[in-house]
Order: sequence, then C-alpha cells, then structure tokens
Amino acid sequence: MLGREAMIPYLTRLLDITMNNNAIPGEWKEAIMVPIYKRGDRSVAGNYRPASLTSVVCKQMEHVIAGYLREVWEMSEWLYEGQHGFRPGYSYESQVVTVCQDIADSLEEGVRTDATIIDFSNAFDLVPHDKLLTKVAATGVDLSVVVWVKGFLLGRSQRVP
Repeated sequence: MLGREAMIPYLTRLLDITMNNNAIPGEWKEAIMVPIYKRGDRSVAGNYRPASLTSVVCKQMEHVIAGYLREVWEMSEWLYEGQHGFRPGYSYESQVVTVCQDIADSLEEGVRTDATIIDFSNAFDLVPHDKLLTKVAATGVDLSVVVWVKGFLLGRSQRVP
C-alpha cells in the first residue's frame, strides 16, 4: 500500500477505540486559530477570517463521520433535494443555478415570485449542541456515532499562536 491507503487500518482501529471507549483524545479538541486574509486593507482586523487548525488525524475522523452521516441521510432520503451544501456533487454554484432557473421558470410562467435572502454563513456556530444531537439521533444514525459527535463537540478549546 502506498501513501494514505497505508494509514486506513490504523485510522480505522483508532476510530473504533474512540467510539468503543467514548473517549476522544484531548489533542483532537484543541485548535490553533490563525487569521486568513479575505480582502481589503490588510491592517483592518475585519478583513480576516479565523481558521481553525486541528489535528490531521482528527480531521480524517471528521471526514469518516461526515461521510457516514451523508450516506445514512442519502439512503433514508432524509436530506431535502434542494440541500446543496456539504454534499458531493453539489455546491453553492449548483445552488445558485437552481435558484436562477426557478426564478426564470416563474417569470416565464407569469407566476409571482417572492424571495427572502438569509445569510447562514455562521449559523452552525449558534446551534445549541444538545438540539443538534437530538435531531441527528432522530434521523436513524447509529447512537454510538451520536455519542462520538457529542464527545467531539464538548470541551473544545482554541488558542492563538
């Protein structure tokens, strides 16, 4: 095995251990916050967005869990067909194209179209974790995954280098 494929058995075992013991290593919950320049005057703090640097192994585990959740939700058809974010083959571009096509179709048919635009860019930061976990559990996800996600979300820390 070459490259990342060689790590799969070790990462699988590590994920099993963290799930079976309901214990996520503390290092996985620590993030180093660094500023990423967006645009404008570099001397203005508002022109930077925070980026969270975490353990590479933890990032891999996050991808495994996210993939599992997507798979369960796709199979159960739990996701709304208009949900474009965080889904393979979908993007904000596909969302924009869909909305534009819907508006064009409405105009062509002479149907009144109202629109409300909401910025959810930081919405996840405001979601109460207990409510999120209750919703996730209600979707048919294996409860050991819900417990893992809960452990992942609790007790996180951030620091600036």
